[in-house]
Amino acid sequence: MKPVSTSLFTYLFAALLAVPALSMAAGEAAPAKVAKPDLVKGAATYAAVCVACHAADGNSAIAANAKLAQQHPEYLVKQLQEFKSGKRKNAIMQGFAAALSDDDMRNISYWVASKPVKPGFARDKALVALGERIYRGGISDRQVPACAGCHSPNGAGVPSQYPRLGGQHAEYTAVQLTAFRDGGRSNSLQMNQVAAKLNDREIRAVADYIAGLR
Repeated sequence: MKPVSTSLFTYLFAALLAVPALSMAAGEAAPAKVAKPDLVKGAATYAAVCVACHAADGNSAIAANAKLAQQHPEYLVKQLQEFKSGKRKNAIMQGFAAALSDDDMRNISYWVASKPVKPGFARDKALVALGERIYRGGISDRQVPACAGCHSPNGAGVPSQYPRLGGQHAEYTAVQLTAFRDGGRSNSLQMNQVAAKLNDREIRAVADYIAGLR
């Protein structure tokens, strides 16, 4: 048997080393990059689809419609996706969201998030003190956690986790809390569990207090 030449041995050894490296590269493909939000397209799509209900700058003048300005974009994208899928029930919003692509949703969300929210005001003096107690301290005997624990003391929320509440229309917030409590909105188990322990008066109080947060 002829001895293997040094050059051939070197070539074979290098080839063997390359096999696991190639396998690793194939098994660990780089994740697909998410396109950077296009704020120009976001502004255009928002103007075409959202402006009638949520106002030109995202500060809805209609108390039944949410203020979107300065909301965390990740939260807005999630809500639009869940309107589209039907996980969050709203016939009007589902119709609008159905026409949007994921890129549209991201562009809109980042554009409207860049607009400052206009401050709101608490209006019910008889309830605002109760609302403050619940928001800041919860209701211990019913194991209702303080809203501030997730949404922060000033209502700014936590990006990617908990939405901004400060300045939101009291009427809109009250409707959402009631829907969480009664099962009309089921896209947040955590909020279903919290709202289930609140009565109508407490919901109105918390919603009114939130409207004045800034």
